[in-house]
Amino acid sequence: DDKKRMITLCMKELGIDEKRLAPRAVADAISRAKDALVLPDDYDVTSDPRTAHVKDVYRLYDNRMMANNALDFDDIIMKTVELLRDNAEVRSYYPNKFRHVLVDEYQDTNYAQFVLTTLLSDKHRNIMVVGDDDQSIYKFRGATIENILNFDKIYSDAKTIKLEQNYRSTSNILGAANSVIKNNKDRKGKELWTDAGNGEKLLLKTLPTQLD
Repeated sequence: DDKKRMITLCMKELGIDEKRLAPRAVADAISRAKDALVLPDDYDVTSDPRTAHVKDVYRLYDNRMMANNALDFDDIIMKTVELLRDNAEVRSYYPNKFRHVLVDEYQDTNYAQFVLTTLLSDKHRNIMVVGDDDQSIYKFRGATIENILNFDKIYSDAKTIKLEQNYRSTSNILGAANSVIKNNKDRKGKELWTDAGNGEKLLLKTLPTQLD
C-alpha cells in the first residue's frame, strides 16, 4: 500500500493520468525492472509508448525513496546486489561468512536472485540448488527458467542428482504426467516413477466451468 501510494503521488506530480496508466501497472513494471537489476536511467522505453511515463515515474519514485531512506520489497535484493558489486570490503567479507550457499525452489528465482547467489558463492563455489524446471510457473512474477536450465553450464564442475522417485502418486498418474510434460521444449529430461502400484485409471472429463 505504501508503494502504491508513493507511485500515485509521483504520477500526480508528473501529471500522468491514472485512467490512462494505472498505478498498479506502473508498480508492476518497476518491480520487474528491479528483478532484472535495471536502474531508472537504463529503463527501456522502446517497447511501448507508455514506458516513457513508467521511466519518469521510476526515476522520481527512486529519488523519493532515497530521500525518505526507504526500501521497497524489490530493493531488499537489488540494493544488496549493488552493495556486493560496488563495495570491495563487503564483497570480501560475506563470501567468507557464508561459505556454503543453498537455494531451494531454484526454478522460481529471478535474475537479481541469481546474481546475488553468484556473488555470495563465487569465491568458494560451494553452492547447491534444489529445484524442478517442470514446476516453473512464476514467470509472470519475474522467475527466470534459464537460471536452473543453465546452472550446470555456469558451474561446469557441478554434480546433478535427479530425484525421480515419487512417493505421493500411482504409476497411472505419473505415466500421464510424464507423457504431457515431456512435450515442454525447455526442460531437463527426467522420468518420474513410483513403487506404489498402478492405482486407478485416470478419468478425463471436459466441463464448461471450473465450478462444474
